[in-house]
Amino acid sequence: MGPHPAVADVRRAVREALGDLPQGDLVLAACSGGADSLALAAALAFAAPRMGLRAGLVTVDHGLQAGSEDRAAKVAALPLDLEPAEVLPVKVGTKGGPEAAARDARYTALKDAATRLGAVAVLLGHTMDDQAETVLLGLARGSGLRSLSGMAKVQGIYRRPFLELGRSTTVAACRQLGLEPWEDPHNDEHRFTRVRVRKAVLPVLEGELGPGVAQALARTAKLARDDADALQEWAERAFADCALSDIPGKVTLAVPALEDLPGAVRRRVIKRAAIDAGVPSGALSAVHVHAVERLVTEWRGQKGVDLPGGLTAVRRYGTLILAISPIP
Repeated sequence: MGPHPAVADVRRAVREALGDLPQGDLVLAACSGGADSLALAAALAFAAPRMGLRAGLVTVDHGLQAGSEDRAAKVAALPLDLEPAEVLPVKVGTKGGPEAAARDARYTALKDAATRLGAVAVLLGHTMDDQAETVLLGLARGSGLRSLSGMAKVQGIYRRPFLELGRSTTVAACRQLGLEPWEDPHNDEHRFTRVRVRKAVLPVLEGELGPGVAQALARTAKLARDDADALQEWAERAFADCALSDIPGKVTLAVPALEDLPGAVRRRVIKRAAIDAGVPSGALSAVHVHAVERLVTEWRGQKGVDLPGGLTAVRRYGTLILAISPIP
């Protein structure tokens, strides 16, 4: 008899996620000890040697709970034949709130560890349920298509093999493999937005609309990502056609070429131009982009638009200029 279907599913997902890597490469599983990442680490330990890959494990100690150091040490000591197996202690700041600060600290630690150990990929245990939660959070914020596309299967060094598997599959895989997941107490704290979505919002949607809401939201994310990628490719080509200059501190765009573009593409070109000119990407909002767009679509001789980072966007003689203020 073969393995239990849940075990087969997680192993298959990991194999497919690593299929393009050459033999001998090192892959790390980011493991918190929860069911998702524990099933991920076990699947990597099974699949990697059969694919000629080296496999390791890293676990981040956020230091936010009593006993977190001991918990992280137990995760690193799991008998999964993953080497290296390291604890990555981090200091969590306050920027953006507790969830964002912990996430930033975690990703910084994972990236640094991958560089230090020479790993080509870090596997993350996000599931279809996590993807559904991400889409709902994007909807609640009124975000654009890129945000609604959720998490990518591959993003730089990070790979998410389980985005098409539900959380129930990882729980079942752990049970069949005799692995006991750790339940993070933070996953029950309703002060966290994602926890409220998981514990309150999704169950209500499932109850009122019927089963399959998480799967439908995950499908929406995939469709949105395909559309967002296509629009971005179009915008990159359009930027090359519109840009008259593109140097740090100053980008100029031809207004007639911008006028001919659909709004969704034009706004992406403007965003690219603003960031190239020096606007911090995290500080550039949709409000800024729309205000600059009005210099193209609703031109009445108005003054320039102030942008984050000490930059200004102005229109002069059929040219849109985004540059460090003041613009001569």
